[in-house]
Amino acid sequence: EVQLVESGGGLVQAGGSLRLSCAASGFTFADFTIGWFRQAPGKERERVGVGCISNVDGRTRYADSVKGRLTISSDNTRNTVYLQMNNLKHEDTAVYYCAGAEVWGRRWQSEDIGYWGRGTQVTVSS
Repeated sequence: EVQLVESGGGLVQAGGSLRLSCAASGFTFADFTIGWFRQAPGKERERVGVGCISNVDGRTRYADSVKGRLTISSDNTRNTVYLQMNNLKHEDTAVYYCAGAEVWGRRWQSEDIGYWGRGTQVTVSS
C-alpha cells in the first residue's frame, strides 16, 4: 500500500520556522519526485506546488512565492522528504500536502501527481 504521511505542522508566529516531514512507503522512493502543495483556508488546493525534489538526481524546484524561505531535502535512507519553512508569513497558513510523481515535469503541478498524502495543517499567526 502506498502511503505518504505528513507530520510537523502546527501553530507558529509570523517570522518563525517549521519543518514538515513526509514519510513515504509502498513505492520505489528513489525513482520519484516528491514535493509539497498547499491549500489555504477557503480556497482550493493550489494547482502548482510550493516545491519538490527529485530523488533521482537531487534537483529541486520552488515556486517564486516561497523562494529563499522554503528548502526541500530528501533522506533516501529514511524514505523521507523534509520541507523547512523559515520566515513564515500569515499567508503561508494552509494545509500542506505531500505528493509524489514519477516524472520531472515542466512545472510541479497537480496533474502529474500519482500519490497524495492527507495533509498537515500549518497556521501562522500575525
